[in-house]
Amino acid sequence: MAFHEKKTPAGGAVDARRTAEIKSRMQDEKLTCAAAMAAAETLGAGPLDVGRAADALGLRLTVCQLGLFGFPGGAKGWTGAKAADLPVPPGFEEAVLAAGTAAGKIACLSLWILAARFSVPRIQAGFIADRSGLAIGECQLGAF
Repeated sequence: MAFHEKKTPAGGAVDARRTAEIKSRMQDEKLTCAAAMAAAETLGAGPLDVGRAADALGLRLTVCQLGLFGFPGGAKGWTGAKAADLPVPPGFEEAVLAAGTAAGKIACLSLWILAARFSVPRIQAGFIADRSGLAIGECQLGAF
């Protein structure tokens, strides 16, 4: 969903500690996915809490680690990362397909887990899922 379509829940004030941590990680008024995840770890908060705080602060998330959004010109991150040229470990594509649902979807967290298990970059996991026809959803930060 586009940032302008998001609705911040009533009472969505963000505490000072969370605001300071998130803003300290910003670049050009944006918060990268990696920075948001690092903020969640530092704060001892869930990624979704940080994503909602970013929304409440009016911040855009950028540079999705799976390559889905936040790259120059609205392009997917796979091109710049040359994900199509990376070697694919045996069994990785099959594992990605097996983790998908019958409806053709796969969760962001599932791809992160598979990327770690097979020692591939997360952006490559996003590329493989997309190339396999799986719709990536359930962003850990609530971006989509």
